[in-house]
Amino acid sequence: MAHKPRRPTSAMDKAEALFKEATTKPEEVVEKTMIPIGKETISISIDRDVLAHFQDDGPGWRDRLNAALRKATGLN
Repeated sequence: MAHKPRRPTSAMDKAEALFKEATTKPEEVVEKTMIPIGKETISISIDRDVLAHFQDDGPGWRDRLNAALRKATGLN
């Protein structure tokens, strides 16, 4: 049984091998990463005084409300 040579022996085989090497995309290594926790816009009903409490300090009230919810649920 004849074995195929490891390297191209003819000029045509060599040219085809070089072309294939130059035009073949390398396999991408896909790293499994954790999906970052994102934020989701929702609509909820809360008491007006609770909303006022978080809005009293001005901008950033949504972040403060989120932080309070995280603390209350033990997710922080």
